[in-house]
Amino acid sequence: MQPLIVGVRFAQIGKVYHFNAAAIPDIQPGDRVIVETTRGRQLGEVTQRIEKPSPPPEGTWKPVERRATPRDLVLRQTWQRKELEAMVNCRQRTAELKLAGIKIVAAEFSFDGVRLALIFSSQMEEKVDLKSLRSDMGKLYPGTQIDMRQVGPRDVAKLLGGLGGCGLETRCCSRFLTDFSPISIKMAKEQGISLTPIEITGMCGRLRCCLVYEFEQYMAARKELPKRNKHVVTPLGEGRVVAMLPLQMTVIVELPEVGRREFERDQLEPWDELEALRRKSAEPCANCLNDRTS
Repeated sequence: MQPLIVGVRFAQIGKVYHFNAAAIPDIQPGDRVIVETTRGRQLGEVTQRIEKPSPPPEGTWKPVERRATPRDLVLRQTWQRKELEAMVNCRQRTAELKLAGIKIVAAEFSFDGVRLALIFSSQMEEKVDLKSLRSDMGKLYPGTQIDMRQVGPRDVAKLLGGLGGCGLETRCCSRFLTDFSPISIKMAKEQGISLTPIEITGMCGRLRCCLVYEFEQYMAARKELPKRNKHVVTPLGEGRVVAMLPLQMTVIVELPEVGRREFERDQLEPWDELEALRRKSAEPCANCLNDRTS
């Protein structure tokens, strides 16, 4: 049977996973389906159909089990309403056990209530023993498999949401980011952003995700523009580059007796090359020297 690969998302702003829906040929984006995952059976939403899929890295795609029924959707909503209560109970038990450095961020039931994932973050470098907490939560929710899932600071910010440091009502991670890209301090330096921690640090305490948005454009533009302190020739004369504006593809040039002016890349000529041409044109040719000596 020819595989029909679809992308399935389990959270509103979450990563897309791929499954084989060959058994449901008329499946369309927006349909709700039941699939088997490493975390048990889950209810997800189809986001796309992939006509020409690449071979999966693990060898085969897991199949879509079936379409979700109205009963499945009602069951999911029923367990969703119990997640806040489960999180509060887990936080209370964490305090009673005096598990310092452990913060319970969220609780997630599977659509049928068979599994309860308790999502937490830890400030401790070493691994914390949470067997007692898992056991107590298992007694509180008999018949439910308890999973303790640790997440990093960026994932915590994504789950909690809130106002972004830039003023947006919803942080980028909670609004549209499905994956977190590697970010380094070099990205801030290349874009000329202040390295003051409050300027480049997000609400999660890590470097802001938005530092990567325009980084490639800045790097490409810097290869085309003359560097700072480079001498160039402009329509107004020779000067020195004092600033670069990569996104505008322009530079600010300090000109003697004129001041600072902004020029586009096409208006500039390298001073070194022009000077070399001048020197070459000023040198007498070999024939002229022969004529003088003869």
